[in-house]
Amino acid sequence: MARLPERFRRRPAQNALRRQPRRKITGITAPAFSRREFLALAATGRIFGPEFQRYADPATELPVLRLTSPAFASGFTAPHLHQFTRRGELLHWSDRSGTTQAYLLDLRSGQSHQLTEAAALDRASLTFSPDEKTAYYFDGPSLLETTHGRPIYQADADRRGLSVVYDGSLLFVEGNKLVRLFRQKAVVIAEDAGIELVMARPRQMQVVYRAATGIFLVNLDGTGKRPLSLEPGQTGEIVWSPTGRTLLYLHIPDDPKQLITLRENYPDENADREIARTSQFASVASNGDASVFTGASRGKASAYVLILLRVTRRELTLCEHRASDANMVSPLFTPDSQSVVFVSDRHGKPALYQVKVEKFVEATQE
Repeated sequence: MARLPERFRRRPAQNALRRQPRRKITGITAPAFSRREFLALAATGRIFGPEFQRYADPATELPVLRLTSPAFASGFTAPHLHQFTRRGELLHWSDRSGTTQAYLLDLRSGQSHQLTEAAALDRASLTFSPDEKTAYYFDGPSLLETTHGRPIYQADADRRGLSVVYDGSLLFVEGNKLVRLFRQKAVVIAEDAGIELVMARPRQMQVVYRAATGIFLVNLDGTGKRPLSLEPGQTGEIVWSPTGRTLLYLHIPDDPKQLITLRENYPDENADREIARTSQFASVASNGDASVFTGASRGKASAYVLILLRVTRRELTLCEHRASDANMVSPLFTPDSQSVVFVSDRHGKPALYQVKVEKFVEATQE
């Protein structure tokens, strides 16, 4: 019988059965769990699938694997968050059980393990801890981790974003305040109007955030705040390169007839350079060494998932996505750079898809 991966089993919650105050119910001694806590313990750990369906892409004839059923909705968390494990698992959300919950999809077997029983799961907050032993998420204003299933922080109602620093501390926004939670202590490290995105810098004690007045870099102790000098104009999706040396972003020209360009900002050098023009990418993600990028075209006539080679500045079409909204596609490389996974509703509700790219992209260390 398939079992939930050991690191996600709620042993602390099970041990709590012995620690809880006990009450007598018609002569029977029972733990004092609320109904919601009891249902959560019972529901998590359920296993679904596999739901794999393979087909040849109509445009390129490359094999595409649909990972989840389009009978229900499934999707990714925020692109910058840690959602793949080195074991070949993908953290995602789905409403297959009737409510939106977090699942762990084994990309080899196709089995999906339910991790949460949340009342109001924030889909864009799902992320692994650096050691991948637990996952964090917001259930309304409550911040939880999957190994315990109980709140570790109660945020304000006006709460947005989540990011994990390599030291294990957590970053999120309350109102106009950027908060760092470390060892159960919350500290405000910056204040700005309209903060909508926070991204911890890989391997460094810094965070970049997007606010109404611009995009800023600040140290985790609150010092050194400064705006990043990006190319003038509209800035689309932004994401750190895997090493954290550069910030990758899409530059959207004011003239809609002009192409969207992929650019790279070097915060430590105060430099900004163009990587290549794109086929109107709606999003961007890099492989393990930032030598290849993937994106989804927003054009209706050319609704493709593509890869872009840094060295040649050339694009290669992988497959059609045919999504009703290109912003949902958000293609990502797996950690070994040998597959691209994306979202589309071409067959019904949003589902997860995978296309192999080992013929075009060298493997990177996971």
